[in-house]
Amino acid sequence: MLGTPFRRVDGRAKVTGATRFADDLTFPRLAHLKLVRSTVPHARIRGIDFAEAAAVPGVLGLLSGRDLPVPFGILPVSQDEHALCLEVVRHVGDPVAAIAATSEEAAEEAVRKVRVDYETLPTIATIDEAIATPAPQLHAHADDGNLHKKVSMEFGDVARGFDDAEEIFEDLFFYDGNTHLALEQHASVAVPEDEGRVTVHSSTQTPHYLHRALTRVLGLPAARIRVIATSNGGGFGGKSDPFGHEIVAAKMALVLGRPVKIALTREEVFYCHRGRHPVLMRQRTGVTRDGKITAQHLETALDGGAYGSYGVASTYYTGALQTVTYEIPHYRFDGVRAFTNKPPCGPKRGHGTPQPRFAWEVQLDKIAVALGLNPAELRRRNLLPPGTVTANWLQVGTTGLGRCLEAVVAGSRFLERWGRLPEGRGLGLACGAYLCGAGLPIYWNHMPQSGVMLKLDRSGSVAVFCGASEIGQGSDSILAGAVAEVLGIELADLRLCVADSDLTPVDLGSYSSRVTLMVGNAAREAAERARARIAEAVGAQLDVPPDRLRFRGRRVFDATSPNDPARSLAWEDAVICAEARFGTLATTGSYLPPRSPGRYRGAGVGPSPAYSFSAAVVEVEVDPETGIWRPTHVWIAHDIGRALNPVLALGQVEGGVYMGLGEAMMEESAFRRLPRGRSNALVHKFPSVLEYKSPTFLEMPPVTTYLVEEPDPAGPWGAKEVGQGPLLPIPPACANALFDAVGVRVDQTPLHPHLVLKALDLKRQGKSARVGPERFPTVDFGETLHVPTPQQGGDGKAIDEARFRLERTLRSGHGTMPERDEALRTHDPARLTTR
Repeated sequence: MLGTPFRRVDGRAKVTGATRFADDLTFPRLAHLKLVRSTVPHARIRGIDFAEAAAVPGVLGLLSGRDLPVPFGILPVSQDEHALCLEVVRHVGDPVAAIAATSEEAAEEAVRKVRVDYETLPTIATIDEAIATPAPQLHAHADDGNLHKKVSMEFGDVARGFDDAEEIFEDLFFYDGNTHLALEQHASVAVPEDEGRVTVHSSTQTPHYLHRALTRVLGLPAARIRVIATSNGGGFGGKSDPFGHEIVAAKMALVLGRPVKIALTREEVFYCHRGRHPVLMRQRTGVTRDGKITAQHLETALDGGAYGSYGVASTYYTGALQTVTYEIPHYRFDGVRAFTNKPPCGPKRGHGTPQPRFAWEVQLDKIAVALGLNPAELRRRNLLPPGTVTANWLQVGTTGLGRCLEAVVAGSRFLERWGRLPEGRGLGLACGAYLCGAGLPIYWNHMPQSGVMLKLDRSGSVAVFCGASEIGQGSDSILAGAVAEVLGIELADLRLCVADSDLTPVDLGSYSSRVTLMVGNAAREAAERARARIAEAVGAQLDVPPDRLRFRGRRVFDATSPNDPARSLAWEDAVICAEARFGTLATTGSYLPPRSPGRYRGAGVGPSPAYSFSAAVVEVEVDPETGIWRPTHVWIAHDIGRALNPVLALGQVEGGVYMGLGEAMMEESAFRRLPRGRSNALVHKFPSVLEYKSPTFLEMPPVTTYLVEEPDPAGPWGAKEVGQGPLLPIPPACANALFDAVGVRVDQTPLHPHLVLKALDLKRQGKSARVGPERFPTVDFGETLHVPTPQQGGDGKAIDEARFRLERTLRSGHGTMPERDEALRTHDPARLTTR
């Protein structure tokens, strides 16, 4: 089955409308919940008057921040959100109060009658303003004033690397923020039970972390809270955080003693946000005249919005994967994330890596042009070999990037056509790499990151229990396919039970492209254990050595005589033999990634069991009179390790291309600030899909996809991720194609037509035909950690780690968590997990 196209296990339900999303759920005595959201971007709450709202017929309950005073957040280092704001609101749309009523209309009417008295506070709209406004702080846990996170790391001797360079290139880039635009809006239903128990059904990518947040804020034992992740109508990272509305619904259900539903409007989804960070970048790269990279220094500045979310990880991610595609012997990364009074940014498809990838691949194009090299040849000369430990201590296994490059170059005839197409038409090339799951969990511990449990019985049915949530990427199909492949049965023999914290083993969630690799490995282990058990029983029954038995076509048979009915059993009979011999049949499998070799502070972001690679060529045509451009064809190759379901994989690749084109062409989270003299309002310009532009079928060009298969030992059957990586090369390939078409550089996204036109005007005036950011803010990134590279004989640790940490009164001089074996030897459960 695996390796051939097979139908998604949830496909029929999706296309017939039978799938039940969270907003489709209903229960007797269901109450409807609405939130009062802040109308100002930064203010102290002086009072909330519920009097008029309480009088609305049908109102059942009212909550404010005082009812939910415990903060929460996705990362342990930034628990800075309240389900309902306690004293201060920090962006337009921050939730302030909640009302439940017998109907959605009554709740909406009551919400409009709540009067909130605000004392407005100064607002921060930009990174520059955050630097210039250290007080008052939006959050006390910030590293410095309103700079949430500051990072500075040097790997190797960067000064020496630049000394070795014969040419040094320095550029500024800006990648604008944008949102996920999942079709399904967020929705949750909370159902109270006896003895203070509550079940929350929610459209979440991370039921495990929602469970943690509910436990923390509600103050209930974890065993009394059940979280069920419903089918997601798209996530793309936007449902990876625990959200206040999920917690409020649970609290209201417990208070009222009746089920409570909340379904956000599209406008509210824009306020929840957690989308792509706007990132300003300055990149300096040294090369020899034959194009070999000698050193790189990357600086990034992220506009983080009002809360921490994944922001610490996002900051590190803007620098972590820069070294994975090409050899960079000496590398320095400085990053800063600022708090601003806007909806919080977070993870979006590619989490923190599309922005620096844009900078890197566009700068490579500039280097190639300056050195007189074909961009494909420049990349080929610098490809990272397989089995490399990078300068920043990432262990890279298989790399199919060279084959990806060959595929798109050949398919598009890049070598023959680049630089030779008629004016107004051009080709652009770019590459990318992404994780197959993060090497460390969000809460550092030594517990499995994925688990799968199987229950088999005499009917021949196999029930598969797994905590991963299906968000449209096809994870349920991969889970089912893995089990069916090992046991030699059909998908119809399986019954899936997924993402239910009471019934399924813990899985950390659908993020970082981790599910195929981690769940796939866990499922394979559980199925192989079941197969071994059944083989033992069937072997005894047929008097055949178990290792000679094969499982295929719903039969278990002797490999030496596959067509002999006397030496085979139907699948159901095989299970009956095993159940009769051993009793009730159940097996488990789990997966824990290997540790990466990096041991410095910050080494926890970037490691992965495997990395995927992509290369793309985009062809564009540009109207020089208007600056309007459009892609006419995309060739993309993706190193998937092994395609477990090629049709599903193709859909993921094309989805990544679509989203990448959206970010290149038009998608942006724009904000509007009214004149300070009239108002300090800082509002979302487009909290609506009527005005937030995203490509449609009309803008989608033909896509030629190549799946490059180079099985990776870390992946199940050699598989690697495909959900996020294919997005990465698309925006820089578009920018590079514009240059090939009309000879101008647009060093920021979206590549708006008016920017192309502006660059063309500069070109006509004989000036530098480039538009983009002109300056990078002056930032104190703090003390720099120095980490010797593997080539320098380093051990993965920073040479100044202990001093660095002790000077900041951190708890210990250790850079990262202890080894698993070391933790097991302590015989202390607290050293194994993080509660």
